[in-house]
Amino acid sequence: MMSAPDQAPASDTHRPLPTESRVLMHVVYGLHTLAWATMGTLALIALIINYIRRSDDPNPLHREHHRYMIGTFWWSLLWLLLVSPLFLLFLLPGFLAYAAVGIWYLYRSLKGWMRFADHRFPHTAVMPGADSTSSSDFSKTP
Repeated sequence: MMSAPDQAPASDTHRPLPTESRVLMHVVYGLHTLAWATMGTLALIALIINYIRRSDDPNPLHREHHRYMIGTFWWSLLWLLLVSPLFLLFLLPGFLAYAAVGIWYLYRSLKGWMRFADHRFPHTAVMPGADSTSSSDFSKTP
């Protein structure tokens, strides 16, 4: 008995995601990671892509990484605004504060990118529905 071409077989309950979506995630992480070299221009481009793709992506792993990158961007911007008065005191404290925020942003970008490359969620918290002994690594199939 043959199934219709537009229907997946009943045994195919877990289909792999298209590689284009995964490649796009790597590109967006790359844009966030290199944002410091363009004074944030690449971060704005990546942020727009994150917002557009976040709601369209059916994969919870990808949605969580989009959310993670969006949060990293906004927290970094908040910290940059909060430490900007240090430039009024002296230049050195302002530069040091900006450098600390930049290093934190780079750390978060690289950490998220490495966890994405390993098919892991950006945070290590146990996801809802998982037992307490399992990790947040959903790349393994049951």
